[in-house]
Amino acid sequence: MVNCLALKENAQKWLQNALNDVITKILLKNSNLTKIQLETLLIDVLAENYVDKPLNYDEKGRLRLNKASVSRGSFNRTLIQAKNNVTEAIYTVLLLGYLGIIQTTSLSPFLEAANKLQTYTNAYKALSDGEGDAAEQLKVITMLRDELTSILEQLTHNNKHVDL
Repeated sequence: MVNCLALKENAQKWLQNALNDVITKILLKNSNLTKIQLETLLIDVLAENYVDKPLNYDEKGRLRLNKASVSRGSFNRTLIQAKNNVTEAIYTVLLLGYLGIIQTTSLSPFLEAANKLQTYTNAYKALSDGEGDAAEQLKVITMLRDELTSILEQLTHNNKHVDL
């Protein structure tokens, strides 16, 4: 059983940073995931990809940000709900595209935001990998974050009553 205080502290710090990120907040607010579902999904991904030993659901539940850990069953139910919501969202987009309800032109602003998000992610990764001038990269990241935040907020406001 993995019961390392450092793992818990590092995981929770990473989760707090991820969930408090301004872009994450905008995207989450407009997604079909709850904050708890996203946190649970992030813990599962973190445990699967960044921990040396596999964690069971009890151990994953202890990584949650709330003070009391959650039961294995509760963690697992929330994880299943999150994964189902993600899958259903993807199928919804595929269905609407297949039936011709969503046209490419309707998706253009979202594709632009996705491309900007990829640029932001790449810049952030380059900074964390220590590539290039850190001060210059921070300026670029800040500029990209502000631009992306603006694009996402504009998309949110413009698409409250979207015509597909």
